[in-house]
Amino acid sequence: MPFSVARGLLAHAFPVLIAQLASIGMMVVDTAVLGHVSPLDLAAVAIGGGIHVSVVFALAGILQAVAPVVAHLHGARRDGEVAGVLQQGFWLALLLSLPGVLFLTHPGVVLDPAGMDATVDAKVREYLGLLAWSLPAALAYRTFYAFCNALGRPRVLMAIGLVALAVHAVLAWGFAQQGWLGAPTGVAGCALSNVLIGWSACLVAAFYLARGPLGRYRPFAGWRAPNWPTWRELLRLGVPMGFSNLVEITAFTLVALFVASLGATVVAGHRIVANLSALVYMLPLSLGIATLSALGQSVGARDWPVARATVQAGLLLAGGLSLLSGLLLWLAAAPLVAPYTDDPAVRDVAVGLVAYVAIYQFFDALQTVAGHALRAYRVTFVPMLVQTFCFWGVGLLGGAWLCYRGPQLGVAGFWLAAVVSLVLAAGLLLPLLRKAMQATESNP
Repeated sequence: MPFSVARGLLAHAFPVLIAQLASIGMMVVDTAVLGHVSPLDLAAVAIGGGIHVSVVFALAGILQAVAPVVAHLHGARRDGEVAGVLQQGFWLALLLSLPGVLFLTHPGVVLDPAGMDATVDAKVREYLGLLAWSLPAALAYRTFYAFCNALGRPRVLMAIGLVALAVHAVLAWGFAQQGWLGAPTGVAGCALSNVLIGWSACLVAAFYLARGPLGRYRPFAGWRAPNWPTWRELLRLGVPMGFSNLVEITAFTLVALFVASLGATVVAGHRIVANLSALVYMLPLSLGIATLSALGQSVGARDWPVARATVQAGLLLAGGLSLLSGLLLWLAAAPLVAPYTDDPAVRDVAVGLVAYVAIYQFFDALQTVAGHALRAYRVTFVPMLVQTFCFWGVGLLGGAWLCYRGPQLGVAGFWLAAVVSLVLAAGLLLPLLRKAMQATESNP
């Protein structure tokens, strides 16, 4: 059974991995394009991109509650109820986009204390203000994303992601570098391309729901008004999930703000390594998403042997593959950094930080799969507390101490603290997962 379960997880995780890589690839394109425009534009997308991703991941994390709820219903053979959950997810996405847009158009609460260069500050505000227009589409698409994964239909996500990445690469290059809008627009051109791609992907997703294989669930039939009992369940699960996403992503993305005073070169080098880290992270994240879906269906069907085999397979696959990816990252640091920038100082900063990313891959993989498995068991609050302590308490605060006060390691202090935080998170979440499995199986 473990082999067949592992094969099923890999079959689900592969298209999710491609879709996730395509999503991260959008940021990689922005970084690569702007790295050949100016260090100021590259620093602006490092800071602005980190803030934008934090907002999207936090709000989309709430909407990911659609996945365990739908997976449980599907496993329990209650497919007639899944369309209602999706519709409530769309309503919730619309509501959540309001505070998100307000924050992106007025980011002063985050930017003002950073003390960054005035030109970079202006570019960051312009970038975020444009991206605000794509947030409703992004959240609606993430609801669709969770729904497809819960029902074991990830291939459409891969197809949409690859097409979106290809189109964005052309548009970002044309807008930012080649002056297709009359003059090279730098960071604003990348933002405009993201807006166009976001709404296009959302429209394609709606068409697929109406006309594709998922149409048998009648997702748009008998459209229901906002329903508080369903919202309450989604929010009970989703708010801790969203906050966990916010904590995890900001533990890395907000480092760009904290080191802004060290200069554009340091920020740009950090941005490159953060991109590489995000790319490698897509592997355990994809396995975590596949584990959540398969495990949620097994728990819904109360098939405990398959549930245990799914957890075991997810952890073994993620741990083993992440060890391999960490080794490859270590050995290929310089060639991987080179395409991002022509500035030798920025390259030196980036190459010096890659080792930290290589070291923590194994522990990041374990805590990622454990966290997603806990979501399949509908356990989200305590993992949120664990991740908040590890990633903000140890990662960010510990990193700030290592950077500025203790050994004064500079930006490397934040990456060293990240290694410690991920080791600690894995050590706390794995026993919690074991307890959740035992408690669920013992309930009649």
